[in-house]
Amino acid sequence: MLRIVKHLQYANRSLVRCGLPVLSPPLTKGLQHHHQHLPLLQQSLMIYQRCPFSTTTPASANQEGSKSKTSENANSDEGSKSGESHESSDAGKSVRGGPVSWLSFLLLVATGAGVILYYDKEKRQHLQDIFNASKEVKEGPSAGRAAIGGPFKLINHDGKPVTEKDFLGKWTLMYFGFTHCPDICPDELQKLAAAVDKIKANAGIEIVPVFISVDPERDTVEQVREYIKEFHPTLIGLTGNPDEIRSVARAYRVYYMKTTEEDSDYLVDHSIVMYLMSPSMDFVKFFGKNNDVDSLADGITKEIKQYKK
Repeated sequence: MLRIVKHLQYANRSLVRCGLPVLSPPLTKGLQHHHQHLPLLQQSLMIYQRCPFSTTTPASANQEGSKSKTSENANSDEGSKSGESHESSDAGKSVRGGPVSWLSFLLLVATGAGVILYYDKEKRQHLQDIFNASKEVKEGPSAGRAAIGGPFKLINHDGKPVTEKDFLGKWTLMYFGFTHCPDICPDELQKLAAAVDKIKANAGIEIVPVFISVDPERDTVEQVREYIKEFHPTLIGLTGNPDEIRSVARAYRVYYMKTTEEDSDYLVDHSIVMYLMSPSMDFVKFFGKNNDVDSLADGITKEIKQYKK
């Protein structure tokens, strides 16, 4: 880049000697900051250097007039003739020291300006593309979707191993609780059972209700079997060891913790939520304690119809 600037400075000096306008210092200095434009600028400079001046200088115009005068006035003063002849000799020569013409000068300026504008436009477009891509990621269809669900291994109320794969192909409504719960769990399970029956009657959609214990120490297979009989004939009860229950609770983002302990009598504080899972065991929506039977049944039916569309 320094070599190009030196050539431009040399061109300036040549223009000065010829009495022509020179390249402005801001242009030659500004070109130093655009290293990415070197190839096109070098090409333009080569054209710039190869084109000789085609402009006729004022001295050459005087030469033609002097020659005309000399032919008409052959007997004019010799000193005057000698002076004019000397001036004509100097002016008649093409300017070899000036390696540019007006056309090449304008070509260089236009090319340089075009290259700078092009790269500035490309830079702005690149920044806009990055911004748009970032925006699409933030506002995409999967943004904010809860990561709920996942694989699990538990034991059902008949003592058989069960995984999430056993529920594939069915709509499932899951509730986490414990059999020694005094009031909330029974109320929620009754609501769940009534909503399942209502959905089947009104929309013809069969849903598998599932109860998962968060009290593995007391909720044995036998305990769970006896408990679920009180709510619905198709209700499936699941339990497991502490590690298995901890794993499934973490997968479904369920909070649970023992509270007041008096010997073996204690309560379990836990999330009061029902999870609607699709036939592929993907999370669809959760329903909280504030829903009654009607709003729960209507909400589940609406979600299933939208999912099918």
